[in-house]
Amino acid sequence: MSNFFPAQVRANPHFAEPGLVVTYAQASGAFNALMEGKPQTKIGSGDLYVYINSLDLRTETFTAQASSNFLPSSTLVGSQYSTPTYLIRTRAIWDHHDIAAAANYNVALPAAQDLASRQGIFQQMRTMLLYGYNPSNGEGLLNATGATAVTLPADTYGATTVTAYDNGEMAMWILSQIVAMKTGMYQSGNNISNKIVIVSPQRVFLQFQYGSIVQITSYQRPGAGTSTIGQTIQNVVTEMGDEVEWHFDDTLIGKGAGGADAVILTIPEVEVPSISGINTNEFGEINPQMRGVNLMYTDMAAPMKIPTPTPDGGITEIQEIRCSSGWNIRPQGLYILSMPY
Repeated sequence: MSNFFPAQVRANPHFAEPGLVVTYAQASGAFNALMEGKPQTKIGSGDLYVYINSLDLRTETFTAQASSNFLPSSTLVGSQYSTPTYLIRTRAIWDHHDIAAAANYNVALPAAQDLASRQGIFQQMRTMLLYGYNPSNGEGLLNATGATAVTLPADTYGATTVTAYDNGEMAMWILSQIVAMKTGMYQSGNNISNKIVIVSPQRVFLQFQYGSIVQITSYQRPGAGTSTIGQTIQNVVTEMGDEVEWHFDDTLIGKGAGGADAVILTIPEVEVPSISGINTNEFGEINPQMRGVNLMYTDMAAPMKIPTPTPDGGITEIQEIRCSSGWNIRPQGLYILSMPY
């Protein structure tokens, strides 16, 4: 890491604009795919693994007109899931000469180094969320074991890309994936309301939100002539009592099957299916239970800063945070859609 602020030559008289032209990075919305829209700050700084217990049941009953002394029983099976955690660290170094040189550019060097270090750590966390630190171990949402992978099929006219696809058919196809996901999670009826999160590259997100008005055809499509694909999906989902959120992350470009763009469709947190009276999901009332679908754990909400003087009169500041990779614990609630652009 270096601080490079070269000497400047300027003509006088002159006006120096105080504002800086700053290099921007994309503000990723990928963390909204997690339960509560953020990592869980629960682990300790020395915890190397996170464990979750699961409980499965199988109940047999005896049914007859006459009683029996030999009755079956319930079988409860406990299992354990785990994921490793990793320590992310970075360092910033400066002295009073660096601070003076940066001041010539209207840069507060300690603050700039602080923000640069945080951004680097957060970008690494984003990579671990989506792709994992060790992908071969099933880490990261795109490598989740058991998640449903679906490739965009050809439309009625043979188009297979986002930009050429029939807009009405695209809206209906995405809604059909939501139907399949809610069905597989038993998230229908009984006043269940889900937050559905879609994370895609900007070019897919913006095409759906701005560039694809649903066409008017010989029969009336929802939103035809006035609504885009995104608006049509939003309106249909809202009318059914659910909520849909669109977020973007351009690292998903080319990460789908065959080099297509990857689109994450997920319900980050489930509701317990229940019904008044006779409830065939009575066991679902047991506590404590974890309702999350996608998880990520950290030891603190923001990176820790550790400033230390250097022998030559400068400052070295280390920032660190321990976190897990993205962890999907309910594969029924995670769909990876491959959509060629």
